[in-house]
Amino acid sequence: MHEVKAVVAKSVGEPVSLETILVPDPGPGEALVKVQACGVCHTDLHYREGGINDEFPFLLGHEAAGVVEAVGEDVTTVAPGDFVVLNWRAVCGECRACDRGEPQYCFNTHNATQRMTLADGTPLSPALGIGAFAEKTLVAAGQCTKVDPEARPAAVGLLGCGVMAGIGAAINTGNVSRGDVVAVIGCGGVGVAAIAGAALAGAGTIIAVDIDDKKLEGAKKLGATHTVNSKETDPVEAIKAIAGAAAGHEGADGADVVIEAVGRPETWKQAFYARDLAGTVVLVGVPTPDMKVPEIPLIDVFGRGGSLKSSWYGDCLPNRDFPMLVDLYRQGRLDLDAFVTEEIGIEDVEAAFAKMHHGEVLRSVVVL
Repeated sequence: MHEVKAVVAKSVGEPVSLETILVPDPGPGEALVKVQACGVCHTDLHYREGGINDEFPFLLGHEAAGVVEAVGEDVTTVAPGDFVVLNWRAVCGECRACDRGEPQYCFNTHNATQRMTLADGTPLSPALGIGAFAEKTLVAAGQCTKVDPEARPAAVGLLGCGVMAGIGAAINTGNVSRGDVVAVIGCGGVGVAAIAGAALAGAGTIIAVDIDDKKLEGAKKLGATHTVNSKETDPVEAIKAIAGAAAGHEGADGADVVIEAVGRPETWKQAFYARDLAGTVVLVGVPTPDMKVPEIPLIDVFGRGGSLKSSWYGDCLPNRDFPMLVDLYRQGRLDLDAFVTEEIGIEDVEAAFAKMHHGEVLRSVVVL
């Protein structure tokens, strides 16, 4: 049993606290990871606010990188000393999706069996089955993805959630290809990652849409060729005009791929009408349970053709995508460092939530 410091949300809406928790030695199929860095993601705030479920207390943190310290019985995929990025899609290998060769859609991803607890024995619910705002955490071995040990933990740990979600929305879900016109609505961490993904895929024109000029400037640094402030300009008409100019003629119907990274009905509707005929809309922004698809004439859905997709974790397969993206980062072709706005201590998570809420950062990263 290991006594470590960790960030815990004890009740709905209350500030998080730094607690001593107990982490068991790994059992069969489990791994103990010494956490080196963990990003502060909006999902952690959702947990604190009770927006995921009510299984308090929560051990927060899930965008993490670290070193495997010990493994349990029968674990062969990782070993002590391996540098890993943690993921929340530990595929089972047995469900319908895995059987048909599509493990990125696994229906039965799994977590560690043993529970981490508060010092008094109260069981903790780890965020997304990880719980990495902690000096050490216990996960299923399949949640550990080995990557280049020379990579910077604060940067590559972000692949564990938001950055992978955005890049994957473009490359995996949206199937962005060479020369495409791509628009991304919402330029927070996931949105700018989608812009970086579109650039990696060779998109010819990448349009960033947001209401914040500072975010739009940041989007340019990660590959946006055009920006639209939707507080000042109709984004649908602006995207169509830019797409028409890219095609060399008037009257283009919109972008080949529009990625909605806000998670609101009104921006999803903008995405729907900003795509070209037979174009693709990708929803990667996470809506709240009460939100409804906006009223759109069914003839418009039929008449425009194309695809309306949602992207869950960027439709990624961690053991395929994480090492590849880390290699691109190490080659200087993917600027993961640009996502790290600040490095903070484990005691600063609550302040980081406030900065994130006010749009002051792409990512605050806890460094241990």
